[in-house]
Amino acid sequence: MIRVGVVGLGRAASSMLPSLAAHPRVTLAAAADPDPAARERFAREYGGMVFEDAEALCREAGVDGVYIATPHQCHAADVEAAARHGKHAIVEKPMALTLEDCDRMIAATRAAGTVLIVGHTHGFDPGVMAMRKIIRSGELGAVRMIVNLAYTDFIYRPRRPEELDTALGGGILYNQIPHAIDIARTLHGGPLRSVKALAGIWDPARPTEGAVTALLEFEDAAAASIAYSGYDHFDTDELTFWVGESGAQKRPAHGAARRALSAFTTPDAEARHKAKTGYGGSGTRATDGPAHQPHFGFLLVSCERGDMRIGADGLIVYGDEGVREIPLPPGRAFPNKDNVVDELVAAIHGTPPLHDGAWGRATLEATLALARSARERREVPIHEAEVAGAR
Repeated sequence: MIRVGVVGLGRAASSMLPSLAAHPRVTLAAAADPDPAARERFAREYGGMVFEDAEALCREAGVDGVYIATPHQCHAADVEAAARHGKHAIVEKPMALTLEDCDRMIAATRAAGTVLIVGHTHGFDPGVMAMRKIIRSGELGAVRMIVNLAYTDFIYRPRRPEELDTALGGGILYNQIPHAIDIARTLHGGPLRSVKALAGIWDPARPTEGAVTALLEFEDAAAASIAYSGYDHFDTDELTFWVGESGAQKRPAHGAARRALSAFTTPDAEARHKAKTGYGGSGTRATDGPAHQPHFGFLLVSCERGDMRIGADGLIVYGDEGVREIPLPPGRAFPNKDNVVDELVAAIHGTPPLHDGAWGRATLEATLALARSARERREVPIHEAEVAGAR
């Protein structure tokens, strides 16, 4: 059994904890968080050890690996702490905010001989993995075009002030766009050549990027088109059978997040409410319920001899012989978290992971190139992201 500790008991951890607790080859051994309410709840529900910070948890001999779900700017230091004490690590996306931090994380884990997995969870979605399997089989030929549309209420969900500051990793550039880039890279499998993007800050009261449209070009001239808006008007779940991102059935609620936000008169009040939605509060995400397929918006993949999209309960393939649906196994809401844990376990036992440190770094490089393209309003070759990462 692999004994895992959780660093950061926020919203991300609330959806990962059930996957860790239920995994047949994992023991949920410990957690670290500065919030005493979160620590008390973890100890009560899971019976594990609790600590106030990552360093103390990583020193614990009874922990083999850690799941890091702290704020983005803390990822590098927390991974280095894990490596320093010989612990394997899963780190939430984005891997870090600069390429220099990514390099530090990779160097630390390589020196320690530990595993590093970057948890771009939607790259692990069963539908994405099923598409990748068909692509790699050659059945439909090479990938030529990927279209990913995601329209959500992201900008109007309760936030801490730093979550509305792009320089600190706020907004959609670091929190949502890496999902789309990671999905495109997972499906295509080859290197990116360049990025052209535009981004918008459409609400001065929420002063961070809330909308992006981008074109990613791969070295073989395949392209991925990405459009994301977090401004809570149109909802792309309308195009995905009213199945939400987690795989749970949902009801249309256009503008509900905007209206709810009006109840908070100060940034402090909003931040306090955000804290309540974490593991230590009352708003923990549901992890049971309807078991449809998770997704990241509307995704359509065009190959030389057919197209594919994720259905409510399977993968829909549009080929030369007509349309067929390949059933995919159901699971809890957020079943993609299970696959993240699977990759960690397999990597510890010698299977090279897809989503390793080098992979996470390449996704950040593309994210930085996209941000630079939007800022400078020009196409940016991917290698130029090195310069953006140094700023």
